[in-house]
Amino acid sequence: MSELQNFRLMARYNQWMNDTLTEAALSLPESALMQDQGAFFGSIMGTLNHLLVGDIIWLKRFSTHPTGFHSLHPLETMQKPDALDARLYDDLETFSVERQGLDIIISEWCDEMSEADLDHNLSYSNMAGVQSCKRFGFLVQHLFNHQTHHRGQLTTLLSQQDVDVGITDLLTLIPDAH
Repeated sequence: MSELQNFRLMARYNQWMNDTLTEAALSLPESALMQDQGAFFGSIMGTLNHLLVGDIIWLKRFSTHPTGFHSLHPLETMQKPDALDARLYDDLETFSVERQGLDIIISEWCDEMSEADLDHNLSYSNMAGVQSCKRFGFLVQHLFNHQTHHRGQLTTLLSQQDVDVGITDLLTLIPDAH
C-alpha cells in the first residue's frame, strides 16, 4: 500500500469514526456532553470541538501547498480558531453538520492528492507563532494520528457515560487481500 492509499483509507476511517462517535454522543443529554470528565479538553463536547479545531487549523495550513488543492478552497471562508480549546459549537446537532462537511472535504482532498505532493516541504507557523518546515506527507500522517489519539479519548469518555460505541478498529475498513 502506498502512502497515498494509506491516507485515503485513513480519510474513510476518519469519516466513519466521527459519524460513529457523534451518533453515540447524540444518545446523551446535554449535561453529560458538557460535563468535565478530566480529559485534555474537559468534556465530550470539548474534545469533539478540539478535533474540529485541529482539523481546520491543519487543513488551512495544507491549503498553502503549491498544488493549491481545489478541495480545500471551502476553508478560505472558515475562520481560523484562535485556540486549541476553542468552543466552535455547543450544540451537537450543529456540530455534526459541520463535522460531516469537513470529513467530506478531507476525503475529497485525499482523493485529489498525488504521491508527488507528499514529498513537498511545507512551511507553517504553529499556534504560538513558531515557524516550522516539514515534509508534507509526515504532516498529513500527523493529522490522522491526532484524530485517532483524541477519538480514543472520546471512546473512553463515552464509555464512562455507559455508551458503547461499538467496533472502532481500522481493520474493519481494510479490504481482504484476495
